[in-house]
Amino acid sequence: MATDTVEVKAIARYISMSPYKVRRVLDQIRGRTYREALILLEFMPYRSCDPILKLLRSAAANAEHNAGMDRAELVITQAYADQGPVLKRFQPRAQGRAYQIRKPTCHITLAVAAGATVK
Repeated sequence: MATDTVEVKAIARYISMSPYKVRRVLDQIRGRTYREALILLEFMPYRSCDPILKLLRSAAANAEHNAGMDRAELVITQAYADQGPVLKRFQPRAQGRAYQIRKPTCHITLAVAAGATVK
């Protein structure tokens, strides 16, 4: 087998959450094994853990189905959140003014590979 490890990605787009809040969780799971990351995400108290957990399971399923990898050997090699479009909403305020509310979205990308090699 070649020395290059195959990376399998999964991307969740337009998640209605701030990328700053998502990155705080992604920093904790980057470089960990699939099993360790599942346990961490299950018990962390943040709202962003739910879409990340769903995405991690999707990446593992992609690796198993498309690349023939074993879930027990998977390691998270890349985990990052990019900013998506910002939804602009308006809240009425005193004296006829309008207050802008910005609802950020983000795109989350997870890449997994077999083995213990982490970039």
